Amino acid sequence: MEKPDNTENRILEASGKRKVSSITAENVAFVRALESLKPEGERICYDPFAVRFLSQQYLTFLEMAAHDPSKTPFPGVHNSLSARVRYFDDLTKKFINEGLEQLVILGAGYDTRAYRIEGLSKVRVFEVDHPETQSIKIEKIKDIFGSLPNHVEYVSVDFESEDFSHQLLEHGYERSQKTVFIMEGLIYYLQPKTVDEMLCFIAKNSGFGSAIIFDYVYESSIDRTNGICGVKCTACDQIAIMDAKKDMAQQGEPYKFGVKDGMLETFIVQRGFTQVCNVTSDDYKKAYFQGINEGRPVCCLSYFASAIVE
Repeated sequence: MEKPDNTENRILEASGKRKVSSITAENVAFVRALESLKPEGERICYDPFAVRFLSQQYLTFLEMAAHDPSKTPFPGVHNSLSARVRYFDDLTKKFINEGLEQLVILGAGYDTRAYRIEGLSKVRVFEVDHPETQSIKIEKIKDIFGSLPNHVEYVSVDFESEDFSHQLLEHGYERSQKTVFIMEGLIYYLQPKTVDEMLCFIAKNSGFGSAIIFDYVYESSIDRTNGICGVKCTACDQIAIMDAKKDMAQQGEPYKFGVKDGMLETFIVQRGFTQVCNVTSDDYKKAYFQGINEGRPVCCLSYFASAIVE
């Protein structure tokens, strides 16, 4: 059956023409760029550089959605991703104020925190990602700023076939320093063994007060066929969501890892962390979507979390 001609499907088609390793990076940059166009009192997150990472096709989608909010693709997902950016930004700022020495962004994609968050210019930042995505990112950063910033180290790694910890250490990572590891939109694309190894390295090779910030899905959501959110969710077009999920899998980015339902704290504590903070869609809906934003839907599939190295 032919897909209806809507923004969601055109974005999926555009994504399919991109290099596989940069698909999700551009999708998330699109979300940040669109949210950043909203008035200051309305936007959930702000990233003045996100628009610079968009291809011409995505810029066309951006203009459409900016002029007509009803054309915002996957509104529930868009709002949850906007809240995710805000939550991760807020925690990063908190750790900067508490004496952060290193920031490691795993699966950095087109993340721009190193260039837009005040105080990070004095922190050593490691951006770790696939070589293809990172090469595009580096060229974009040069275009925006004229050169690469001195406080950022670019670490090229294929998480599924290479040891990211070895590469990180080779680039000057200091085990004894207070470090925050950001894993935004990452762990559900990795094999369970890779996630375990990643968390094990962090727990055993980070200074006092180090932390992780990540998002995750429950294991039960990975193979779902009857509504990606576990219910007949009205936040997004469910047919379009399932098409997106299939397309991402075909393009080499399927979901591979989920936490057992209700077991996030146990999972994280068993891997050497404490002070686990779990943020549900209800939590970030209450925190960020008030007043003029109260009616914006969020995706109940998406959870955020943080924890401190024990």
